[in-house]
Amino acid sequence: MKVLLYSEGLKTIGKSGLGKAIRHQMKALEYEKISYTLNPNDDYDILHINTYFPKSYFFAKKAKKMGKKIVYHAHSTEEDYKNGFIFAKQTSKLFKKWLIKCYSLGDVIVTPTPYSKKLLKGYKGLEDKTIYDVSNGIELEFFEKKDEYRKWFRKKYNYKDEDKVIFGIGLYIERKGIIDFVELAKRFPEYKFIWFGYSPLAAATKKVRKAVNTKLDNLIFAGYAEPELIRGAMNGGDLYLFPTLEETEGIPIIEACACKTNAIVRDIPIFDDWLTNGVNVYKAKDLDDFEKKIKMFFSGKLPSVAEKSYEVAKERDLKKIGKKLKKIYESL
Repeated sequence: MKVLLYSEGLKTIGKSGLGKAIRHQMKALEYEKISYTLNPNDDYDILHINTYFPKSYFFAKKAKKMGKKIVYHAHSTEEDYKNGFIFAKQTSKLFKKWLIKCYSLGDVIVTPTPYSKKLLKGYKGLEDKTIYDVSNGIELEFFEKKDEYRKWFRKKYNYKDEDKVIFGIGLYIERKGIIDFVELAKRFPEYKFIWFGYSPLAAATKKVRKAVNTKLDNLIFAGYAEPELIRGAMNGGDLYLFPTLEETEGIPIIEACACKTNAIVRDIPIFDDWLTNGVNVYKAKDLDDFEKKIKMFFSGKLPSVAEKSYEVAKERDLKKIGKKLKKIYESL
């Protein structure tokens, strides 16, 4: 059994969550010693396709005519698209139709969470498709809690040991909650705020451009971060804020759990089944609630939930993800 992991425009998407998910797939298959290729000209038995661009669609159609089995990985939904880049709201219905056209080509569909599976099952044309929910996973051994990572991170950004550091991660899009993150930095001048991630501001909405161009003494936009830097932030920061408005999963919160980092996430349906308020994270409904929870956390009124959060990451270790993907491939 040989799998073709096909991802169109990998250089372009490489720095996004999708790019990270694709790298995780490779590692998961390696753990299970599943033979795979990235070269579309190689021989293969199963096409595992990750992208929905036109070239991907036509490649999948061609593979179907050749009798190849297809796993279509549904990383995107209309719901997580429409609060993204400029004009996304106006084009979301067309985007949904296109997704259905692409995903329909799969013999099976894989999506990261029960929540995204439920959304896809509600799309006309996908109701009868076999859909598996399989986390994008994380490399548990890489993301771990170590004092040396904390020291390295604090030194890199000139943070003192007593500084309270709050960090966020994501592209420059409204959906990631970057506007609320900047507003919270304004409300807490006594704390340090740092945001990791980058996408071209030309594609961002006016509100996002304004937020990213905000100049505050306690706010840093650190740009794209390699995994080592994210791991440093998870160790060196005091609190991870994930004010996202919509996700199909959200890999950074799993990484935070692996590093036993306290986090406050937005209280949205994607997190209902696996993140529990006051048990492994804290949840906030809106901007004012985030403000309230941050105050309570740093005043000691919200105890650490870091140890419990580790269980979330353990369940999503890439070694377990590899076994799940192997079962799906074998079923085909």
